[in-house]
This record gives sequence, C-alpha cells and structure tokens, in this order.
Amino acid sequence: MDDETRRKFVTEVWKRFVEVQNWAIANWPDAEHPLSSSDFVEGRKEILGLGLPANLRLGHEKPQPAPEPEQGGPQYQEVTPAPWP
Repeated sequence: MDDETRRKFVTEVWKRFVEVQNWAIANWPDAEHPLSSSDFVEGRKEILGLGLPANLRLGHEKPQPAPEPEQGGPQYQEVTPAPWP
C-alpha cells in the first residue's frame, strides 16, 4: 500500500473514531461514572499506529535473538519443563 492511500485511510478511520467517541461520551448510561476522551487513549494510539509501516507498528517488533555466550549471553538455557509437583 502506498503512503497516500494509507494516509487517506487513517484520516477516515480517525474521523469515524472521533464521531463514535463523541457519541459514546454523550450517550453513556452511567451518569455517576461518565466517560471522557481520556478513556479512548489506547484506541487513538492504535489508529495512529495504522499510519506506520507494518514493521514499525507497536507489537510488531522483530524479536531480538539472545546473545551468544561469548557475547555475554547465558551459558546454558533450560529447555526441559519442570516435573509436576
């Protein structure tokens, strides 16, 4: 997907998210515990992450291999599970 298409998509998702957020805040049935825009922070982060290339999005980091023993890594890694107690 090219950058222009991605940007347009994220802009449209953002617009719709703001509409849903405003509707949810206005129609939240629990008046004793009202919603605010801060309740939607994680959703905004996810939407903004859509604008990044897939390899840079949160949660999509490439796992780093463990260092070799000569590079300060562990000499031995336990791979056998412990027996049941």
